[in-house]
Amino acid sequence: MAHGGPRAKRVAGGRRAAYDARMIEGPVLGIETSCDETAVAVLAPDGRVLAERVLSQSGHAEHGGVVPEIAARAHLAHLPRMVDAVLAAAGIGLAELGAVAATVGPGLIGGLLVGANYGKGLALALGRRFVAVNHLEAHALTPRLPGLVPGGAPFPYLLLLLSGGHTQAVAVEGLGRYRRLGTTLDDAAGEAFDKAAKLIGLGWPGGPALERLAARGDAARFALPRPMLGRAGCDFSFSGLKTAVAHEAAKLGAGALAEQDAADLAAGFQAAVAAVLADRARHAAALLRSAHPGLSLMVVSGGVAANQALRAALLAAAEAEGMALAAPPPRLCGDNAVMVAWAAIERLRAGTALGPEVLPRPRWPLDDALLRVA
Repeated sequence: MAHGGPRAKRVAGGRRAAYDARMIEGPVLGIETSCDETAVAVLAPDGRVLAERVLSQSGHAEHGGVVPEIAARAHLAHLPRMVDAVLAAAGIGLAELGAVAATVGPGLIGGLLVGANYGKGLALALGRRFVAVNHLEAHALTPRLPGLVPGGAPFPYLLLLLSGGHTQAVAVEGLGRYRRLGTTLDDAAGEAFDKAAKLIGLGWPGGPALERLAARGDAARFALPRPMLGRAGCDFSFSGLKTAVAHEAAKLGAGALAEQDAADLAAGFQAAVAAVLADRARHAAALLRSAHPGLSLMVVSGGVAANQALRAALLAAAEAEGMALAAPPPRLCGDNAVMVAWAAIERLRAGTALGPEVLPRPRWPLDDALLRVA
């Protein structure tokens, strides 16, 4: 097994042919440990998912959020057996792997160290290539997984990256070519959902619980603000909306909210976020279309993209702009290892994979020079 990057085939005239799946010499193992999900997946070189597992850690809810040390210890305890289980489910042995990939940032540094060091050690022991993966790039490339978008997801496309730590509008112009069009000025969308849920009286994580509660509520009852709505540019803001929820909850009196009051407030909050996201998405689409007149695809990815009300609002926004909307299935919206292995496959095919020299890092923006491909 060669340890260097994949070799390009030579064709007549000495030109280099395009990389393809045949240049990856076996399935790719992906490892994701950037926050509180321990995830492992194995993908065939053509992107087919052979097996996947995600373990949602317990022990954080009582603290009202992810405790980094608890998360890192849980990754350390569960990762080896999860790798064994995924390989068994895929029906392959360690020796059959073609490469090992792990998230090295951004994220909680303790968890990143666990996943990256385990992946590097495994790759070294097997004599295989280790691929360092950027978590945000993995989200950005998810729609290019075979079968997710009819006919594929060619570059360029508009990405709405919505998670607990990030809310960005990004021009995905090619592999390693990411241009940030707008970002949140304060809270990320997922962070705002969790904070609003807590104000309403829900536990952590609050996003899924708030969505379920909102389904029984009247979104028109509370006059909540739509921060940044109609303003120029593509930036987001959710802090003022969160404060408005706090004020409305306080008006309803001390103690736990009545069930219908809580449902109505949850529905109003969710509707406000949906309206803001749709407005910002349309602004971003118009801006990106000035550089790419044929722009036809809008993508929503990240944990918050699993929210069905937000998807519906973004679908309407995309259609209003004459674009299709691509949203991964819910299991691929949150932190998962399928996207990590796929991002590695994309990089290996292109001959631009990053290796073990890339150290785990808590911050690693998409427009970092290390990711850039000319």
